[in-house]
Amino acid sequence: MKRLIIFDLDGTLLNTIADLAGATNHALTLLGYPARPLDEFPTMVGNGINKLFERCLPQGEKSLDNVLRVRERFLAYYDTHNTERTLPYPGIPELLDRLQADGRQIAVASNKYQSATRKLIGLYFPRTTFVTVLGQRDGVPAKPNPTIVYDVLALTGVPKHQALFVGDSDIDMNAAINAGVDACGVTWGFRPRIELEATRPAYIVDRAEEIFEL
Repeated sequence: MKRLIIFDLDGTLLNTIADLAGATNHALTLLGYPARPLDEFPTMVGNGINKLFERCLPQGEKSLDNVLRVRERFLAYYDTHNTERTLPYPGIPELLDRLQADGRQIAVASNKYQSATRKLIGLYFPRTTFVTVLGQRDGVPAKPNPTIVYDVLALTGVPKHQALFVGDSDIDMNAAINAGVDACGVTWGFRPRIELEATRPAYIVDRAEEIFEL
């Protein structure tokens, strides 16, 4: 039995892509760079915002200085516009309610920066008591490095074999596999099923309720 369910945030619990794209394009255009089409963003997010900005910048402009310039303007905008088009995926609030009522511990391990991760979780899932909510933090490597998963396990005291990591990308699947935790891929997020299948996770689901049924 899995006592602890660890969720990714973007593309797993919440569809945040439109607000991420809007804030990134706002920052890019302020600096004179071209905006990127919305349909490009699902393949560019997932490794933290600095990597997102690097991917969005034109060739020849992908320096650390430029990434930090975009980051400054992104944060100023996204922190006040990150709920305009963001919504939970169908069935997610109900799934969290069922897991909580069944006595399972619920946690978040995201590559979104920490303050935004905690803000969005508190706003969209007020009925759920999360044992911990971890985003990307200074000095802690991003997924697929397993450190964030280890941190959740240490904070909860749950052994690896009693934990399940749920996410929408190969980044999440590899973070779980690297940590020795069973992985569950979800097909409603930002990345295609074929990407999940390539990592050979323990499970792949198409609907939120399937996670409870596992």
